[in-house]
Amino acid sequence: MSLSVSVERVTRETFPVFADLVTALAEYENLAPPDAEARHRLEEDGLSDLPRYEAYLAWEGTKAVGYVTFFFTYSTFLALPTLYLEDIFVRPERRRMGVGRELFSFCINRAWESGCGRIEWQVLEWNVPAIRFYEALGAERIGWSVYRIVRPDLPS
Repeated sequence: MSLSVSVERVTRETFPVFADLVTALAEYENLAPPDAEARHRLEEDGLSDLPRYEAYLAWEGTKAVGYVTFFFTYSTFLALPTLYLEDIFVRPERRRMGVGRELFSFCINRAWESGCGRIEWQVLEWNVPAIRFYEALGAERIGWSVYRIVRPDLPS
């Protein structure tokens, strides 16, 4: 079964729906969701005149069933931009219906239209369904380890 979805950029009006989906992803990953201050930063950073990231919702009619966020980095080796996929999330009851594939295809098209040389992202090691999804689309794991330093005043 495949759903017919449209992908639309998050706006001030649709931001609350987007923020609720971000919370749903945090719950799925057993992480603390954005608090009120973080939600405010998320809105300002995504919807300012010079956004730090782009966010899009997948709509099935009038119901948001998923979202994707990404931003651009730069590869000095390719001398081209890279689309970095931060989040891709589909409501559990709408998974395996083509929504994730539609959002991922949207990212690929956005990357190539923007002149990117590649798309990169991370997947939690325990998230086997996501790993299978990406590998079925032709993605390959690369041998890098992820490191992080978190500001002391922020939750890890």
